[in-house]
Amino acid sequence: MAGPTARDITHMFSMRCRENNIGDRFTKINHPWTNGQVERMNRTIKDATVKRYHYDSHEQLRQHLDNFVTAYNFGRRLNPLKGLTPCEFICKCWTSQPERFKLDPIHHMSGLNTLSVPQLCLLKEGAAFDFS
Repeated sequence: MAGPTARDITHMFSMRCRENNIGDRFTKINHPWTNGQVERMNRTIKDATVKRYHYDSHEQLRQHLDNFVTAYNFGRRLNPLKGLTPCEFICKCWTSQPERFKLDPIHHMSGLNTLSVPQLCLLKEGAAFDFS
């Protein structure tokens, strides 16, 4: 018996989105830059990890990826987010439109989580985060 087809996988993805009240959308036809954004992020991750370092184990790579994503989400200011970091953008959305969130985003951030979302959002720009 053959594995799932692309149609089956698409259907399962849509079903899981509906179960979790998540809207799934497709990219616009003839807009290749949307896929290009994903490819650019993949390249950024590869350049910062597997192209730069040798890993002795999968666990070592997994840990480095986790550290990279944490540093990126808390430290990288992005033009599409009007100069905010991904974390700052989520906090801004959470404080202005909490009804859009199913769960409090602070519960999904790594670390000790000793700050509430409003406290996290009030951190002054340029505050240092220790990712060690």
